[in-house]
Amino acid sequence: MALPGTRKRLSLKKIFHAFRIYRYILPYRWHFLTGLICLVVSTGVVSLIPRGFGRLIDAGLPAKETVENVYKVLNSSAPEVQKLQEVTALINTYKSQINPARLKDTGILLGGILLIQAILSFFRIYLFEYVSQHAMASIRSALYEKIITLPVRFFEENRVGNLTSRLGSDVSQLQDALSNQLAFFVRQVVLPLVSLPLLIALSWKLSVIIIASLPVLVFIGVIFGRYIRSISRKAQDELAVSNTVAEETFTAIDVVKAFTNEDYENRRYNAVNQRVAMVGMRASLYRAAFVSFIIFIMFGAMVGLVYAGMSEVASGALSMGQLIEFFFLTIFVGSSLAGLSESYSVLLKTIGASERISEILEETSETKTVDAHLSEPVKGGVEFRQVSFAYPSRKEVPVLRNLSFTIEPGMKVALVGQSGSGKSTVIKLLSRFYDCDEGAILIDGKDIRDYNITALRKNFGTVPQETILFGGTIRENIAYGKTDATDEEIRRAAEQANALSFIQSFPDGFDTLVGERGVKLSGGQRQRIAIARAILRNPRILILDEATSSLDSESEFLVRDALDKLMHQRTTFIIAHRLSTIRQADLIIVLSKGKIAEQGTHEELSRKPDGRYAHLLKLQYEEV
Repeated sequence: MALPGTRKRLSLKKIFHAFRIYRYILPYRWHFLTGLICLVVSTGVVSLIPRGFGRLIDAGLPAKETVENVYKVLNSSAPEVQKLQEVTALINTYKSQINPARLKDTGILLGGILLIQAILSFFRIYLFEYVSQHAMASIRSALYEKIITLPVRFFEENRVGNLTSRLGSDVSQLQDALSNQLAFFVRQVVLPLVSLPLLIALSWKLSVIIIASLPVLVFIGVIFGRYIRSISRKAQDELAVSNTVAEETFTAIDVVKAFTNEDYENRRYNAVNQRVAMVGMRASLYRAAFVSFIIFIMFGAMVGLVYAGMSEVASGALSMGQLIEFFFLTIFVGSSLAGLSESYSVLLKTIGASERISEILEETSETKTVDAHLSEPVKGGVEFRQVSFAYPSRKEVPVLRNLSFTIEPGMKVALVGQSGSGKSTVIKLLSRFYDCDEGAILIDGKDIRDYNITALRKNFGTVPQETILFGGTIRENIAYGKTDATDEEIRRAAEQANALSFIQSFPDGFDTLVGERGVKLSGGQRQRIAIARAILRNPRILILDEATSSLDSESEFLVRDALDKLMHQRTTFIIAHRLSTIRQADLIIVLSKGKIAEQGTHEELSRKPDGRYAHLLKLQYEEV
């Protein structure tokens, strides 16, 4: 992805590449095209309004000859009484020239134009909103589906706040551009194209003043546009960083409060927030200077127009109604050109948002959300054959080195070792969160990379050390292991996990809301919900990440009993921190610096006084 604030030149190729994201409007293309036609026609109709006003004014004003005759009488040397009589006669002549029917017809015509404009605007707004709402919903769904199917490596390289910002602010930017800014941009382009010929037809002399200001506006737009785009992109990136800080703080709120670091988090967020404000102010400074300069040029041109226009009326080259019509058209052209600066800024922001979304959509998915099945059921045999691995973010630090072991189906295997020895990495490779750099991992004698990854993972079940429960009911959290499970299956899984009694003690039973991350349940209750979830999944390979390490004695007894039921006749990998919990394991693998230091049963390893397992066992007994 591009670095924040990186300056790039805007090109047609870049625009077309970025706006490929709008392919999601194709299913609604007829709505979009109809709305676009309404927009173009309504913009053309708007240009007729000045002519209607001009004719309405001319219909109520005296003819040019009448005005000239009044000036001649007033400037003559005739007696004042004679002047008054002649002017009165001319005024009576003017009154007789006014045609009420013409005034009425012109007013009705102008009202009809306004009605047509209102109807076209209504359908344009509705149709564009229809397209934008449905297209953006499709983009959000596609983006969300893409994100959750990307490998774990992607989530380690991208902060959660940045990803939620793509779903939120970037998609909203695209929606605003489609539903609102597109209409403004088309109007700002079409109005000058329609109005300029009308201006020239009315008075080429006055039109020269308007046309002369166009090169200045274009030149200033190119100069300012480069800086506005760069700063706008940086502002979006800084806002994403602030969202990330807030997301991290809210996610770990229990840690924040436990360490009484509310003030620290406030300072951290405020520091980022100040950067957002500073970048935003820089962007506003350039935009304000741009718009102010354009306004200055436009109002300067208007002053010149008023002076020259009144001179044209005085000379008889224009009627007052034609001058008013010219002024209306000038306002349309001026406001459209002035608005192009803001539209250009929005265009740049939209391109940036589109680029960031496209970058994610073009990532290679790890899994597919469609249902997948294996041709033969997994039995649970696992073999690591000379496996070496280093995380992509730190390739220079190997985590596993030529690791080899074989597990028969149904065996209970414990992984033991100090932090950083590679226990969790073994599980991540087995689950294919990563692929090994060297060697191979086999399940039932078949290379794990030859399996359909989605179908393979359906045979895995996990009970983590820290159970994460989703916001929703207990029923929904248990059913996460099998989304199409019946109520009876859910109840039976809860009973086997020793969770049924406490679930039934709640007034709403299985419909009890557990809240985000299960904050309304105790640690032991959350663990039993996780076990019920795993039981419902009925996996062939079970992964236990020391599921009882943080529980009290009573909860541990209930959880241990549930785990014993769950492990029955399943290949089980246990990441062990408390060695007392793995005495019954069929095989204990002691890891050290990514290699197997020793392996065997508890009895075998504990008899080796100089062994690493015996040393770890001794340390834990001393702590007790």
